[in-house]
Amino acid sequence: MSEMPQKRELLYEGKAKKVYATDDPELLIVSYKDDATAFNGLKKGTIVGKGVINNRMSDLLMARLEREGIPTHLVRELNDRDTLVKRVAIVPLEVIVRNIAAGSFSKRYGVAEGAVFYRPTLEFSYKNDELGDPLLNDDHVLALGLASPEEVAVIRRYALEVNRLLREIWKQCGVTLVDFKLEFGRLPDGTIILADEISPDTCRLWDSQTGDKLDKDRFRRNLGGVEAAYRQVMDRLNQQL
Repeated sequence: MSEMPQKRELLYEGKAKKVYATDDPELLIVSYKDDATAFNGLKKGTIVGKGVINNRMSDLLMARLEREGIPTHLVRELNDRDTLVKRVAIVPLEVIVRNIAAGSFSKRYGVAEGAVFYRPTLEFSYKNDELGDPLLNDDHVLALGLASPEEVAVIRRYALEVNRLLREIWKQCGVTLVDFKLEFGRLPDGTIILADEISPDTCRLWDSQTGDKLDKDRFRRNLGGVEAAYRQVMDRLNQQL
């Protein structure tokens, strides 16, 4: 095992994570927070223990995806809240894969929550809080210079394969993967890899038997039991991975 990397200057602080430099210019440390936000930061709060769960869950799932051929930024978990990752230039796209209608899709298109899609639906949105993360089609992505046609094709392929793999993992846990958000980044040589996180912050997860929400919608919708829901999905995942 190589020497423990040291946190250097804080490079970025987002809604749920802090990102630190290390002694290696190609590696960063991501530190997960308990802060919770919704509706582009209009609602704020704290979910006790969320950072520990999201850190561990993301690392478990990304390690599994790596074994299945999806390249990710994961290097290794350092402690309960910190993970060492490869430095990437984030592609400013939020990539949403939907299996069941919920959230903004239901509101935008007037589709009842819970309607199952014939096949997974993939959306792009522009990662820009000031503009409200507007939806994009492939032509918009190219017009804005956010990614090349080849990169868009790779991102689509990876996102749909991640969906296939995650659906099976969660199914084994008694959980239905409703939808989720991914982000991708470029390595210095231009290679596209999966970045950010995979957690109840970024996934809609419903109990397969009861339909109970086990994700950040409990915070968004003031349903209560947020911490218990996060712990429950982590416990179920630990039993499978």
